[in-house]
Amino acid sequence: MVTSSWAAAHAQTTASRRRGAVLERAILDAALEQLSTVGWSGLTMEGVAAAAQTGKAAVYRRWPSKEDLVADALRAGLPRFDAVPDLGGVREDLLYLCRRARDAMFSPSGSAVRSVIHECDAAQAESFHAVIFEGVVEPTIKMLREVIERGIERGEVRADAANGYVFDAIPAMMMYRSKMCGSEWQDVDLEEMIDQLMVPLLRRGGS
Repeated sequence: MVTSSWAAAHAQTTASRRRGAVLERAILDAALEQLSTVGWSGLTMEGVAAAAQTGKAAVYRRWPSKEDLVADALRAGLPRFDAVPDLGGVREDLLYLCRRARDAMFSPSGSAVRSVIHECDAAQAESFHAVIFEGVVEPTIKMLREVIERGIERGEVRADAANGYVFDAIPAMMMYRSKMCGSEWQDVDLEEMIDQLMVPLLRRGGS
């Protein structure tokens, strides 16, 4: 029969054997999990160490500050974006993209990003600006540009729609509704946003 004390000792021994990349990955995963559950304000280096089943010295040895740890955790945990498949129309392409954005937004890494954006003050947020811009903003804009320019080539989108204000519309709406209205963006909500906001915004004049 395995006792709880034996199990605890075994877990501690196993944790102590971890080294290098394996231990670092466990710490980064723990930081993301802490961000997604207790938020930026509730995250502590001690809490991350406990969640990763290691000592806080192992955390501080690699990351001298909370900001350094969170920046690396976001960089390691953000989803990788690639091209949007051509589904035959701008509405279908945007819906596909929005579903992917919704799934990423409510994943542990997405919750972590939202925690950082909403809870950090301006000075703290500066530490994460490059990580979020390169890992979230740039890939999102690139995919939106691809979808809209493809729609222009098909003749279903007005020629001047490929601009920064249009690219910002979907991310801004999704973040606003999520933060201010508690929206979890069910499929029907995404369809309504595309049909009532994006399709009219992109439509060629008089069509």
